[in-house]
Amino acid sequence: MDAGEIVLVIGGARSGKSDVAERYASSLSNQVIYLATAGVQDEEMARRVKLHRERRPENWPTIEEKRHLGNVLAKLPAGSIVLVDCLTIWITNWLLDETAEDLSDEEKEARILQETSNFIKAAQDNRLRLIMVSNEVGYGLVPGNALGRLFRDIAGKVNQYVAAMADKVFWVVAGIPVEIKSLAMNNAFQEGI
Repeated sequence: MDAGEIVLVIGGARSGKSDVAERYASSLSNQVIYLATAGVQDEEMARRVKLHRERRPENWPTIEEKRHLGNVLAKLPAGSIVLVDCLTIWITNWLLDETAEDLSDEEKEARILQETSNFIKAAQDNRLRLIMVSNEVGYGLVPGNALGRLFRDIAGKVNQYVAAMADKVFWVVAGIPVEIKSLAMNNAFQEGI
């Protein structure tokens, strides 16, 4: 049986990440499970979600999960192809969760990094082909408030961890994916090229 694969598709806001991830998933199979992390709190987000749904093939089942990705991934059939969109919204969901109100910034970060490790392990244990979309937030302005800076810092750490665990990483610029990491490249790097 397939050993699974972890793929990260990363880039700036509105860079075309989701479209690239969906095309990559479609190239693997017409049976893809879409794991959505966004909640709909306003009209603008409802429009975004609607556009994403209209773009995806109708036969892709959608699972909505705002926080506990590892629990969902562990229950899927082994070898499934799963597209998670997106990790930065998922991080926001954890930061704004009512159970986080009394936690220190360090505790929030530790919890999110543990949850990241949990869902990566669930994907590996279940031999999933996991494709994840995330925003690269490190190229923008320094956020003007503490929560924004905490979000940026945690997103950077989550992206680094996921990229380190990934077999492939695609950086998307203006809708163009550039493969910046492959398992072969990673093995050569570790061997000292």
